[in-house]
Amino acid sequence: MEDVDRCEEELIEYAIRESIRDSSIDSIQTVSGDYLRIVTAIEQGDVCTLQELSGLQAFTERDSRGWLPLHRAAVQSQEQVLNQVLLASFDVTVEDVTADGDTALILAVQEGLLENGSYDMVSTLIICGAFVEQVCLKKWMAIHEAAKVGCSAILVLLLRHGAKVTAVDGHNVTPLGIAAEYAHAEVLDILIKNGGDVNAKAYNGDTVLALRTFIPITTKRAIRLSGQSPVHSAADGGNVDCLELLIEKGFDVNAQLDTHISENYGDMRRSPLYFAVSNSDVTCTEMLLAAGAKTDLDPYELVRLLLSSGAEVNCYFRMISDTVFPTALQYCLRDHMMLRLLLNNGYDVDKCFLCNHGNGQDMDCDSWVDYHHNHRITLFYNQDYRASFCEIISLSSVVNLAGSVVQMLLDYVRHPRICPNLLRVLEKQKEWPDICDILVMAAVPFPPTLKHYLTYREYNEYGGSAASHS
Repeated sequence: MEDVDRCEEELIEYAIRESIRDSSIDSIQTVSGDYLRIVTAIEQGDVCTLQELSGLQAFTERDSRGWLPLHRAAVQSQEQVLNQVLLASFDVTVEDVTADGDTALILAVQEGLLENGSYDMVSTLIICGAFVEQVCLKKWMAIHEAAKVGCSAILVLLLRHGAKVTAVDGHNVTPLGIAAEYAHAEVLDILIKNGGDVNAKAYNGDTVLALRTFIPITTKRAIRLSGQSPVHSAADGGNVDCLELLIEKGFDVNAQLDTHISENYGDMRRSPLYFAVSNSDVTCTEMLLAAGAKTDLDPYELVRLLLSSGAEVNCYFRMISDTVFPTALQYCLRDHMMLRLLLNNGYDVDKCFLCNHGNGQDMDCDSWVDYHHNHRITLFYNQDYRASFCEIISLSSVVNLAGSVVQMLLDYVRHPRICPNLLRVLEKQKEWPDICDILVMAAVPFPPTLKHYLTYREYNEYGGSAASHS
């Protein structure tokens, strides 16, 4: 069906082009002698004769195709000729159309070659008030025609005078799609720089750009100057086929938005993965991850987005290690901002203070072994045992973090229980004096507002809801 439509369009365009080049016998038979004299003077570039003929009613006369002398002047190469015809056509406007719905501007753009004066014709018509977004019967605008003929100078001229890169024809095709179809790399470059949508879709659901044609003729410089990668657009639009092709062609799945684009989003997103996750697009998310998308390009925004979308902050991942406390905490012990984000979203802090060391028992050394090999720590785990927070934080790899982490956790518990093992670790930390003060305050019934002030809660990076149990 698509091939049939394309064939019909090509036949229509061929007929139009032929009618522009040749005057038919029927046309000659239906016009006056004055009209023929005017047309002859236009074709010969005879400005003097046109001046002599000024004032004749024949300047408002049309041939069988609906062409005025103005339309014929728009497709020739001499600017002086067009100027003279415009002066003589006082009862005609530049918006008058042919039988095919083409204005003089669209006809001039269709010629589209600098060497034949088309740029000057287009410029003159615009100066005289031609509307750059006038639609012809094909539902094309002048910018579509410029994208087809590949004249970048005329395209820039149209854009400068209000033409839109987002303009669509009757099939919802943009100028970018037209330029890609006809493989005009320079025009593609200009359109992308001016905001052309590389993922726009036609009404039939097909991606407008024939990506396999588009990719090799688009320069990396054009993509860089646009401030975003096609991968962002594919992920944002949920276009699985485009995303798959872009990945196949080696586009960077970790490309980041330029700052001036990222700032347009309230969450300051940067990565294609963030777009997919924010759209709840499981398929695109899986494709990006499988292609090597990094999850740490938008770490806080991604976690916050997942939590706001209902992700369970208190879930357990028991395949690697089984803990008494919800698993996520052990992965952000070194990142206090991420830790605060978890705590502010309902993390079950109480379980960090549950263990079997209340009677002064030592750590079960058969459960966890701190083994040093090549300056790396390997943990051998007994699967029948659930590790407590005090055991994890006592490991030599993270024991130096114990003071700062526990100090933050204490902001979120009402009656903390510090076991002997954890106490021995904390007493060696520089934060121990502050922790002692917090423990004292926890035992005294201060008003909640005062307690928040004393524990610096108002300086929380992520603000918002306080822990319900603090």
